[in-house]
Amino acid sequence: MKKWTEADILRLPAVIDIVTAGEILGIGRTQSYRLAKTGDFPVNTLRVGNRYKVPTALIRRHLHLDEISIEGA
Repeated sequence: MKKWTEADILRLPAVIDIVTAGEILGIGRTQSYRLAKTGDFPVNTLRVGNRYKVPTALIRRHLHLDEISIEGA
């Protein structure tokens, strides 16, 4: 599992896949899908066809990251 830094997270696109979101939050792939399917993933997910997507703004908010801090990264 990748070690995600604040700078890495702040550089992500607006929407990411459930596996990446889970990795950032320390949740494995299988558990991420289980939690998304039951509506228990730590942040709201979007269902797009048969895929789960997660807005990175929700990840940043969940982790209390300051979006402005990327200037020093």
